[in-house]
Amino acid sequence: MAQQHGQSSSRGFAAMDQKQQRAIASMGGKAAHEKGTAHEFSSEEARAAGRKGGASVSQNREHMAAIGRKGGAAVSQNRGHMAQIGRKGGESRGDGQSDAPGESAREGEQGGSAARHADAAEPRHEPN
Repeated sequence: MAQQHGQSSSRGFAAMDQKQQRAIASMGGKAAHEKGTAHEFSSEEARAAGRKGGASVSQNREHMAAIGRKGGAAVSQNRGHMAQIGRKGGESRGDGQSDAPGESAREGEQGGSAARHADAAEPRHEPN
């Protein structure tokens, strides 16, 4: 009787549980290495395989978005790291933030004092 597509056989390698399959595959790999017939990747072959796999995985936009969200959530749990990122962002913007705790921007530097910020928030009336 012919087997229909989608049904599994109750015999053979495919019918074994994954742990058994791995054990058998591992024995085959070890035997091939002992015999000297196993293929060993060069650095260049490994890089090429990695590029090929990365290009394939990155085609799935939903998968990549999920990875990004997971990584972002993990990183944002590290409050010290997030504070450091914020300080670096402020430095590149030039808002006068410092790495030293308790140090604030000096007046005259970009960022300025609270009074300067309040002045900047008030609307200015320019002559026509």
